[in-house]
Amino acid sequence: MTVSESKRNETVENNLGLVHSCANRFKGRGVEYDDLFQAGCVGLIKAADNFDETKGFSFSTYAVPVILGEIKRIFRDGGPVKIGRTVKEKSRMAVKIRDMLSSELGRDPTIFELADKIKIEPEEAAMLLNAAMPVVSLTAGEEGESQIDIPVDSPENEINDFLALRQVLQSLDEHDRKMIELRYYSGMTQSKTALKLGMTQVQVSRREKVVLEIIRKKLNT
Repeated sequence: MTVSESKRNETVENNLGLVHSCANRFKGRGVEYDDLFQAGCVGLIKAADNFDETKGFSFSTYAVPVILGEIKRIFRDGGPVKIGRTVKEKSRMAVKIRDMLSSELGRDPTIFELADKIKIEPEEAAMLLNAAMPVVSLTAGEEGESQIDIPVDSPENEINDFLALRQVLQSLDEHDRKMIELRYYSGMTQSKTALKLGMTQVQVSRREKVVLEIIRKKLNT
């Protein structure tokens, strides 16, 4: 494994929480959580591959839209998502190998372990597992394909989420609110945010985790 691959893998493993956070936004909308998570993993891997830290943005700021984009692909603007026969066959193979690795390792293998075993890219491994997940409803398609009918995400939900987030931000202490605005709206790194606020990078990192947890709890109440 090269240094770049090792760094990519470490970035993905350290940011799986972003995938869970994004996937949770779509729970209860007609798609299995595992489907949402696998699609989000594809987005996370793509973000890790294409992230350019020299532009001054935090990885999470760059990754979240990419993850959400991959998750929203599942919904396909209300249209059918087609799974071809070849993909279905490959996905069944991937599931068998995943189960075999689970028995050998005594745990579920990571996307990287599965991809390495099959000799494919991690993105394809995640896609194959995603294709093997149970679907909401199936109707017969042409040439051996199946169609998955999935509801489109409502714009009203996004508006409500935005208004709820804005209300929570307004309830924060001014210093905490400024920190969140610099990090997630201005896309500044923790180091640059620390300089702006007269803090150290470590202080910003610790406080950011606390404030994000406060926001998360308020949004879930």
